Amino acid sequence: MSFLIDSSIMFTSQVLFFGFGWLFFMRKLFKDYEVRQYVVQVIFSVTFAFSCTMFELIIFEILGVLNSSSRYFHWKLNLCVILLILVFMVPFYIGYFVVSNIRLLHRQKLLFACVLWLTFMYFFWKLGDPFPILSPKHGILSIEQLISRVGVIGVTLMALLSGFGAVNCPYTYMSYFLRNVTDADILALERRLLQTMDMIVSKKKRIAVAHRTMFQRGEVHNKPTGFWGMIKSVTTSVPGSENLSLIQQEVDALEELSRQLFLETADLHATKERIEYSKTFQGKYFNFLGYFFSIYCVWKIFMATINIVFDRVGKTDPVTRGIEITVNYLGIQFDVKFWSQHISFILVGIIIVTSIRGLLITLTKFFYAISSSKSSNVIVLLLAQIMGMYFVSSVLLIRMSMPPEYRIIITEVLGELQFNFYHRWFDVIFLVSALSSILFLYLAHKQAPEKHMTL
Repeated sequence: MSFLIDSSIMFTSQVLFFGFGWLFFMRKLFKDYEVRQYVVQVIFSVTFAFSCTMFELIIFEILGVLNSSSRYFHWKLNLCVILLILVFMVPFYIGYFVVSNIRLLHRQKLLFACVLWLTFMYFFWKLGDPFPILSPKHGILSIEQLISRVGVIGVTLMALLSGFGAVNCPYTYMSYFLRNVTDADILALERRLLQTMDMIVSKKKRIAVAHRTMFQRGEVHNKPTGFWGMIKSVTTSVPGSENLSLIQQEVDALEELSRQLFLETADLHATKERIEYSKTFQGKYFNFLGYFFSIYCVWKIFMATINIVFDRVGKTDPVTRGIEITVNYLGIQFDVKFWSQHISFILVGIIIVTSIRGLLITLTKFFYAISSSKSSNVIVLLLAQIMGMYFVSSVLLIRMSMPPEYRIIITEVLGELQFNFYHRWFDVIFLVSALSSILFLYLAHKQAPEKHMTL
């Protein structure tokens, strides 16, 4: 009876997660598109539902909700379904919709979709060869074989996003990195933009008048044809007429300049708004967060470097280790096990919520940037693939943030994976991503004033 109650709780939560994924799909991703494929919508929502269910099971594990055998069963079921979606279903439909957009392959689109899926499976399987992620005793169809490869891709994505986010967050929030923009700077740039637009209009009028004059003289109808006629029309001009090709080149150059001026003007307005916002209470709060994340970024880069150099992975979760150090330093009586459980629950909950929110925001921006009416279905399926792999990998890494007694069932479900490898791999990719982001943002920040002066 308890198993049925536990299953009904899990099923109800999955329905709620599915509904949230469906609404996110309708209200955010596809709100500007009339043509929708329901199979894409269902796959995206199901992937989101089972991804969130894994995080729910982690929280249930810490809180002791549901029977242990029920949690184990739903862990296995959840992993089997999410792997079936990520490895078999989503790649096949991506290939199917890619082939559907090619007219020459319409008649045999199912066959070509299968060919693309088999190609994906080959490269997906070869991905595990260079990494020490499995022991030799795992069978070819075992869960460990699939989840180990999904983990490599997902951990790489997580590390890239984390490295960039750790650097970009303080750069975005801190007022220290804001350029000093005044109203005079904005007015001067807007004046240059208006002058450039006036010059474009004036030159286009000259081109239009020249065309009208040529039409009235009959030069348009008597225009020489052929290759030598084209050469003659370019190299010679009628006395008193405009050199249209030269004027058109000037118009093209001025239009490119106007685009740059417009973008720079919009950037100055945005910077001015950020300066005004930084003076408010909320702006000062985010500025403080920027300094906090700067310290966190430096500490994270330092720890990642130490872990890589000394080839080490923490054996104790950060919460328990931090409490033990504090208690030993202060010399007070403190129930470390009791409080580490509750603080771990809060920490894991924050990690889960921020991971889901951050990934959805990133996916939405990415979708708006590159989607079109023809490619939108393929892009949504790619986002579903990234989302599923990201969340599966989050489980691999969150495991280390939990006290040892709560890692047991996750270790049993995921199998005998090389968990230490994923943490070292995360540190390597995080370090590369963070240092590359620092270099990129430094060059962009340094180039901005120079660009403003040249314009």
